[in-house]
Amino acid sequence: MHDAIVHPSGARMRWVELPGADPARVYVHGLGATSAPYYAEVAAHPLLPRHRSLLIDLLGFGISDRPQDFSYTLEAHAGALAEAMRKAGVAGAAVIAHSMGGAVATVLAARHAELVADLILVDANLDPYPPTPAQPGSTGIASYGEEEFVAGGWKDVRERVGPHWWSTMRLADLRGLHRTAVSLAASTTPTTRELLVGLPIPRAYLYPEGDEPAGAEELRAAGVQVLGIPESGHNIMLDNPEAFARTLLTLFP
Repeated sequence: MHDAIVHPSGARMRWVELPGADPARVYVHGLGATSAPYYAEVAAHPLLPRHRSLLIDLLGFGISDRPQDFSYTLEAHAGALAEAMRKAGVAGAAVIAHSMGGAVATVLAARHAELVADLILVDANLDPYPPTPAQPGSTGIASYGEEEFVAGGWKDVRERVGPHWWSTMRLADLRGLHRTAVSLAASTTPTTRELLVGLPIPRAYLYPEGDEPAGAEELRAAGVQVLGIPESGHNIMLDNPEAFARTLLTLFP
């Protein structure tokens, strides 16, 4: 385990690091997740050349600290991630980022260009969405007020998402989880999609085969590789790690 101070409070981001050659690969988790359980199998997959790999947890999640005076917006997460990467001596990395983490990684690439050479988004959030009452299979966190969520709304979420997702979500700071979900629903300005389209670096968007993302043709026209991964759902790296690793190999041999 490694760490770096990334906030004036002294809060630290932590990551599990696998040794290997540069350029590094940085793996970023989604909402309510943590990187090591989601990415360990693919990061160490025998198909992939051995690169230095950082399986990093954003502030408020997993093994990282939970500062109460942090805003937990997508932009703030990207800034803290940039600070951690700099202190780890990482630049020109391939960043592989899932779901909410994909939005953070896109902001990172747009604002801290020297840190990101390749961007691989895994079924990532690109657009704002209304924080309406939760639907089955959804966290619905952004539909609560912050105090309402902290006071007990999280228990409803726990029942909705089931034991697998909750196994990592329960590690998150409740206020950090809520603020991140609210920021994710609001997206960024410009939107995450607009930031992604405008990036000048190699980019890919991986999605579960048969569920092509909205606006896929616009992404392709902007040079983003939009690639379906068979036999997978939202958690592609867990559902089909071999296909995930093979796809990464084609993106950066």
